[in-house]
Amino acid sequence: MTSLGTKLFTWMRGDLVGSDDQGNRYFRDKRGPLKRADSLRRERRWVVYAGDVEASRVPPDWHAWLHHTTDEPPPAGGTPRRSWMKEHQPNRTGTELAYRPPGHTLEGGRRDRATGDYEAWSPE
Repeated sequence: MTSLGTKLFTWMRGDLVGSDDQGNRYFRDKRGPLKRADSLRRERRWVVYAGDVEASRVPPDWHAWLHHTTDEPPPAGGTPRRSWMKEHQPNRTGTELAYRPPGHTLEGGRRDRATGDYEAWSPE
């Protein structure tokens, strides 16, 4: 799903750094950061998505590398997982899997009646 311009730019100037478990590939500029004395620019980094172009599909460890939070890319296979960590999930807003609270119009539009703990406000 990559445009022709992105493919050409990546072929000419991209240096493959790694990929994640979803097949997204991560690149950095072959030329490195600009070396001018008056430049504060950092190395250019980007991702080429496998499938749908959706930014929330980038795992947290690669997100940190893309945004220069870390200098080293994540190890192959990703960062070691701890028992309390959840698997990364992309943003599901706008899909069938999106969360809809009780009372949402697409969930029937009815919610439970208020119990005795609710009192409507009325101006005096």
